[in-house]
Amino acid sequence: MKERITITLDSELIKQIDKRIDGTIMKNRSQQIELLLTKSLGTYRPEKAVILVGGKGTRLRPLTYKTPKCMLEIQGKTLTEHLFDLLKKYGIRDIIMSVGYMKEKVKDYYGDGSKFGVNIEYVEEDEPLGTAGPLKLAKNMLHDSFLVTNGDELKNINIPRMFGLHKRKDTLGTIALTTVTDPSLYGVAKLSGSRILEFVEKPKPQEAPSNLINAGFYILEPKVIDMIPDGFSMLEQDIFPKLAKQGSLRGFPFAGQWFDIGNLERYEIAKKRWGGISLHDENE
Repeated sequence: MKERITITLDSELIKQIDKRIDGTIMKNRSQQIELLLTKSLGTYRPEKAVILVGGKGTRLRPLTYKTPKCMLEIQGKTLTEHLFDLLKKYGIRDIIMSVGYMKEKVKDYYGDGSKFGVNIEYVEEDEPLGTAGPLKLAKNMLHDSFLVTNGDELKNINIPRMFGLHKRKDTLGTIALTTVTDPSLYGVAKLSGSRILEFVEKPKPQEAPSNLINAGFYILEPKVIDMIPDGFSMLEQDIFPKLAKQGSLRGFPFAGQWFDIGNLERYEIAKKRWGGISLHDENE
């Protein structure tokens, strides 16, 4: 619930606030002031993140015959360490890793997270559970808004801005959306403002409703976990369409780098082009 208030500010402060209004995510002074206040009070981000690293990485064979996909290296760090960097940049250090394929190797390498500056707990998939199933295993650990990220992508997202949108719209789910040149290979978001109406799967280029695709990075509310069926289930097919139908799904377009490490060709591209996570640039 929001309340209207009147405040008096120095004109120079107002100029600085106005410079941060981008007309898309931040549309007015009230929204920007709210973001600045939540950041100063330490409530501008979720407290926990779930990283999904249970997949076999079959399209990355032979590299993944002996090495879990999440432990493949990009510029001297494993894929998961780059995700740690993103989360740590915004003060998120409590992480749940969902492990399956070669789970003992993953757990041995990352341990409790202390050597990476994070705190790691694990949920274990005895059989593949998709992108939604593991969240049911972690239900007792997730009591407030939380992040979920695929473990086979590199991404640079301004989490406070995304969280600000999520909270302002009082929604159950917010999906980070990245822009691609050819959307015909992906599920493409159809939007009304920030509201996601649906995802159109692999449309013809001339029929795509936008160039915005699911970037595999979400902010969800605990209520979403209650919607997940037992066993294998996918957020993309089983949960997000329901949220969209309810009007409870939002999209957050971002301009930062994004790489899908889904196959050998994309892995090689990411190794060359990934720019890493800057601790100082908050304009992604």
